[in-house]
Amino acid sequence: MRKITSIVTLITAVVAVSTTANAQATATAASGATIVTPISITKQVDLNFGNVAVTTTAGTVIMTPGGVRSTTGGVTLPTTTGTVAAASFTVGGQADYTYNVTLPTADITLAGLTPANTMSLGSFTSSPSDTAGALLSGTQTLTVGGTLTVKASQEADTYANAADLTVTVNYN
Repeated sequence: MRKITSIVTLITAVVAVSTTANAQATATAASGATIVTPISITKQVDLNFGNVAVTTTAGTVIMTPGGVRSTTGGVTLPTTTGTVAAASFTVGGQADYTYNVTLPTADITLAGLTPANTMSLGSFTSSPSDTAGALLSGTQTLTVGGTLTVKASQEADTYANAADLTVTVNYN
């Protein structure tokens, strides 16, 4: 009787294990990743307001991203314009990707050849605007303008700032 009980127990255990093993299923999934072209920005042209004249009244020179100047207050634009240009950058990256633009939010100080002579530059604008960049063929030209604040009786000098107009681009 003991042999029969052992055989029945063994058969029951085998059937239970067999049933459990048949209840399992396995599937596999593929995995992968795509590395996109890194976004880049390269300066092509510096922002230059050209020649500006001022009276005893302060004012501004506004440069659009399209390179068009206008003035307010006691500032005028002489017939001899000098070099006038909006800043221009080439943005490169993955074709058909969009990107956003971050422009400086604080004013930049332009110093004259005589360091005590300064003007401020701010209110930056870009084309495309800050969230509208699109790399349709992998590149796009980005232009930047701003507003130059000229003091009353601003000293005649050549004013510049070589490093603070920082433009940042990021994929959306």
